Amino acid sequence: MTAIDAVAATGYDRLRPLMSRMTGDEKHDNAATSTMDVLWVLYDRVLRAHPDRTDDPERDRFLLSKGHGPMAYYAVLAEKGFLDPDELGSWAEFESRLGLHPDRVLVPGVEIGSGSLGHGLPLGVGVVRGLRARGRTRPRAVVLLGDAELDEGSNHEAIAVAGRWGLEQLTAVVVDNSSSTHGWPGGIADRFAREGWATRTADGRDHEDLHRALTEAHPDRPLAVVAVVEPYDQEEAA
Repeated sequence: MTAIDAVAATGYDRLRPLMSRMTGDEKHDNAATSTMDVLWVLYDRVLRAHPDRTDDPERDRFLLSKGHGPMAYYAVLAEKGFLDPDELGSWAEFESRLGLHPDRVLVPGVEIGSGSLGHGLPLGVGVVRGLRARGRTRPRAVVLLGDAELDEGSNHEAIAVAGRWGLEQLTAVVVDNSSSTHGWPGGIADRFAREGWATRTADGRDHEDLHRALTEAHPDRPLAVVAVVEPYDQEEAA
């Protein structure tokens, strides 16, 4: 392990203690921990996003559609310098800016207000279209979804439109922890592939596997990465 790798590992290891500062929404612990590794790889190795340049027009845009239980998201933002870690203890209190759903007008680095499931991917399509209209072809829009969100019809429309328009700057990361009500004949990746998306399936806990899936070239097509995870057990989630 190189010195750089050691520093990165130390940063990741701080996420669980940072998450432990946020209490009061234990029912969403598994929803949060299932996203932790994907979020870390994105912010540590993939996204062009920096706390000192949150308004940079050339930044990558990260959209949290899977907004339930954002503890892992807040922990990553704190570890990366977007938030003061001491602020995490006030999570969900009356005067705290850290709500049960992230708010883009309150939290540095947050691009959208996470709310009803199923809204993030359509917003991602709009973000990419807006970037293209301004001649910005470098920034990516990465949308993090849960597998259960794909039951929402708005996502079906966004998947179809993005594929037909060839929105290469759009990436959908679907955290698959087997919580979908209906499931997907042929698998989640097949749902996207049928609409013209490039698809990758990765171990949602394996950082190298996630990095490979998120960074492989996919010219002229949007990218869907299915991150398959098994929820941590209750002792680990505590």
